[in-house]
Amino acid sequence: MTSLVAIVGPTAVGKSRLALDLAERFDAEIIGADSRQVYRYMDIGTAKPSREDRSLVPHHLIDVVDPDEEFSLALYLRAARKAIETIGSRGRTALLVGGSGLYVWALLEGWQVPEVPPDPAYRRELESRARVEGGDTLYAELMALDPAAAERIDQRNTRRVIRALEVYRQDGCRSRLRRKRPFLDYRVVGLTTSRSELHGRVDERVDAMMARGLVSEVEWLIARGYVLDLPSMSGLGYRQIGMYLKGELGIEDAVRRIKTETHRYVRQQYSWFSMKDTRIHWFEEEPGVHNRVSSLLVESSTSAA
Repeated sequence: MTSLVAIVGPTAVGKSRLALDLAERFDAEIIGADSRQVYRYMDIGTAKPSREDRSLVPHHLIDVVDPDEEFSLALYLRAARKAIETIGSRGRTALLVGGSGLYVWALLEGWQVPEVPPDPAYRRELESRARVEGGDTLYAELMALDPAAAERIDQRNTRRVIRALEVYRQDGCRSRLRRKRPFLDYRVVGLTTSRSELHGRVDERVDAMMARGLVSEVEWLIARGYVLDLPSMSGLGYRQIGMYLKGELGIEDAVRRIKTETHRYVRQQYSWFSMKDTRIHWFEEEPGVHNRVSSLLVESSTSAA
């Protein structure tokens, strides 16, 4: 089969189930493309594959760093490329699975991103400016300096805007415009379903996370010194539960916000994974879809041979 297959689409659509099935059918291994699942101890709120699933199929790029350690796109790309090489050396297919569009396309398109170390003093300066001037000011500055980077960042995500400015300042050029040779032998499979169905699945997932103990997970993290202003703790679920634990939100309001902001995140994912993108083979998530995806991959492999 094709040496690299990316499975993309919005959160809660069924990417992980499809990946596990394909991995067992084709003797493949899974590489995570999720900017939150790289953090250890953060299991419930990131919807990580279960330990049982990970024992059945090798998974890579999950539980890579502690919540207070620095992680970046450059580090992700280095680790993902190494994983693809390792999987290929075993004669297996790599399944790239996740909803972080930045990670997926940076890997497939061969982005060359410098491994720029953090600059704490400059970061504090930008954070202070964001509080006083507003995050929009920093975004406008990034747009003027590095429009390609700005276009790939949600304007409301001040943390990512600050990091992009930090990279630009140290690297001294528009780093995200540079490319290595992209992967030539890959297929991209997209899973989708109706927006109302997705929202329902998101809401069910959030309710399940709460029942599994998301509040306790956040309390455990805080008790071990992982403060709420860490980048890792700013993700969906953790930020809102943190506000509840600080007394800024009631628990019902916190859960409602998680659901609403996850719905918004789904919309952002469709901007990364467009239904009009001809590189993506789209499938409706419905009974029999796993068989249809398998057939496509076999056919693609046969025609390529």
